[in-house]
Amino acid sequence: MDDEGENEFVSEQVNDIVKNAITKTLGSSQYQKDRVSAWSSQIIDECLKELTKVNKPFKYVVTCIIMQKNGSPMHTGLALHWDTKTDGTSCVQVGNDTMDCIATVFACMI
Repeated sequence: MDDEGENEFVSEQVNDIVKNAITKTLGSSQYQKDRVSAWSSQIIDECLKELTKVNKPFKYVVTCIIMQKNGSPMHTGLALHWDTKTDGTSCVQVGNDTMDCIATVFACMI
């Protein structure tokens, strides 16, 4: 690596990309179960498109969960076995009064 800082995983930058993708896709929409699959795909595609523009040496995996708010709690968890000096993860939750969206980005340096 020429400049170590240049190729670092910057979670704040990734968080902004993910938050923008979610708000761009969902806007002020109300939960509609028939649209959840399309919304999830659109959020994932938008994240991957914008992460590619950052031009850093990572392979990315993006997941997206959209859940209707109905009083039931949602719990998520993850466990990772990787090099914490080169790889990173970012998880963003955005919600409105009818739904929550949680998108997670995993970045593995290549």
